Amino acid sequence: MNKVIGIAAHVDAGKTTLSEALMYHSSTIRTKGRVDHQNSHLDTHPLEKERGITIFTDQAILNYQGDQYFLLDTPGHVDFSPEMERTLKVLDYLIIVVSAVEGIESHTEKVWELAAKENLPVFFFINKCDRKGASASRTLAELKEEFSQNIFIFQDLKNEVITADLIEFAAERNEKLFELYLAEKIDSEIFLAEIKKMIKKREIFTAASGSALNDQGVKEFLRELSVLTASFYQDQDKNDFKALLYKISHDQNQNRISHLKILSGSLKVRAELEYQKQGETLKEKITELRLYNGQEYQTVDQVKAGQIAGVLGLSEAPAGTTFGGLESLASYQQQTALKSKVIYGEEINTRKLLQAFKILEAEDPSLNVNWDSKAKEIQINVMGTIQLEILQSLLRERFNYKVDFAQPDIIYKETIRGQVRGYGHFEPLKHYAEVHLKIEAAPRNSGIVFCNQASTDDLSRGLQNLVGQHLLEKEHRGILTGSPLTDLKITLLTGRAHNKHTSGGDFKEATLRALRQGLEKADNQLLEPFYSFKIKVELDHLGRVISDIEKAKGSFESPEIKEDKAIIRGQAPVATFMDYPVELRTFTGGRGIINLKFSGYDSCHNSEQIIKSSSYDKDKDPEYSSASVFCAKGKGYTVAWEQAESEMHLL
Repeated sequence: MNKVIGIAAHVDAGKTTLSEALMYHSSTIRTKGRVDHQNSHLDTHPLEKERGITIFTDQAILNYQGDQYFLLDTPGHVDFSPEMERTLKVLDYLIIVVSAVEGIESHTEKVWELAAKENLPVFFFINKCDRKGASASRTLAELKEEFSQNIFIFQDLKNEVITADLIEFAAERNEKLFELYLAEKIDSEIFLAEIKKMIKKREIFTAASGSALNDQGVKEFLRELSVLTASFYQDQDKNDFKALLYKISHDQNQNRISHLKILSGSLKVRAELEYQKQGETLKEKITELRLYNGQEYQTVDQVKAGQIAGVLGLSEAPAGTTFGGLESLASYQQQTALKSKVIYGEEINTRKLLQAFKILEAEDPSLNVNWDSKAKEIQINVMGTIQLEILQSLLRERFNYKVDFAQPDIIYKETIRGQVRGYGHFEPLKHYAEVHLKIEAAPRNSGIVFCNQASTDDLSRGLQNLVGQHLLEKEHRGILTGSPLTDLKITLLTGRAHNKHTSGGDFKEATLRALRQGLEKADNQLLEPFYSFKIKVELDHLGRVISDIEKAKGSFESPEIKEDKAIIRGQAPVATFMDYPVELRTFTGGRGIINLKFSGYDSCHNSEQIIKSSSYDKDKDPEYSSASVFCAKGKGYTVAWEQAESEMHLL
């Protein structure tokens, strides 16, 4: 039976060390490697060995007690959260490793929240119990307080997993088991089957403790996983093929490897896969299937549901692509709030460098690579400076490009207050299109929503859909700073085409001019990214923290006092708070804990300053014009947005 299990944790909690120990006890490897010795079997990339952190999700295949486990070791550093989040989408179960010394840390909370979002059942391993200052009981109490009261910890797994304590714990939380328990009808098989269901439904969670480095409790934890997890892929060979591409990598020969989780059915070599990319249907033939175990792999002719395979032959599909008619699964919480400019010398061909970045973007869609035609520069979205250092190394090693990056800037966005109507007309000689839009402010962080109220008496359904496509196919710029537009509901009211003269991009021109003309009349608003935060400090530091939040233009709820600690929750702009974790760690002597989570966009606290510093000239943007083009006496002429309405054909 196939089971896909991931391991995640805050950096340096011992995640990769636990992976090595699980591989050892399942006889996957003969000797355990160590991160600090640069010989671990999963952190194999030179950059991972050099820095001692997991950067890329790596896979091991474990065979234990008749089951096959696909074990995925995910990155622990916050800068590589998008890769971790993409991996969570293909898991059946997740192991969260928590240090018994440091307890819950900021990234631990983030992993827990993402697991809840993906409805993933979770096992906890409380690690480093052999270290000075460690306390498994204190860490368990913290897990229960912060995450769930329904966590059961195994005190002794040397004999059996379904212990009397676990039976009692489950019975207290399950009506069926409670009745059997009261009637003293305790059948281990019935209880085990029901406990498995409860774990899968996230009704209960289990935890074990030990030391992965010194091999304490790992063998017992593996047995726990074997007994309490189930496979969901039996008898699915005849089902329709469905799969999710969660990761792209390249081997030593620069072959593109698409890592697929097979969700149902099976996939054979030489089969053709059909998928969607930017609205286009593509079909490609599979040339090779690989089952990876660290750096090593074996080629196979077929893979089945519940397996993860390295697939060769998919040259265009980016990470997040689905196969078999699945709805898109590429909605991610770990959005970037920073962008950086690529700095490179004249000896590097810009077009080829941009192609290299597009390859990296296919591997990590959160990069959102953009060529700014006005500034003549390549821009990328990033999580932080460590990610930039890794990208710099990747470009040098894989593409032989030496580049630098500018200090990351905040990504601002724009929206409007209230509502307006925008009109666009495009009629140079032998062209014709007119579009009328209603543009309304939408709820925060809702993005761009397209609605259609046009009648087919005025505009064919195909052209109506084309207007929606042009509004949604890419980000559009606002008129304050040229930042991306968001939080708008745009409704097509009506439009007109010409039987003879409407062609090609006429409706794109009319649509964008209508959007821009509406923005010219609107009450435009600049938005900035915000963090939601949770800060835990000793009471002596509470006053300082509150003062810092106020100076950063943040807001907070009433502090929660627990013994000698204070917990403060609130929101603050990324621009003013992004460096605060370092400051907090300094003045609390490392005892203060902060969890920052990107929480979306809201009103910018210093709009005038940002608008002035952007130097964006809305009238000189080559991609956008708010004017309309009309035709008279066989010649096209331009009408400024202020006068355009008076000449619209449908008004």
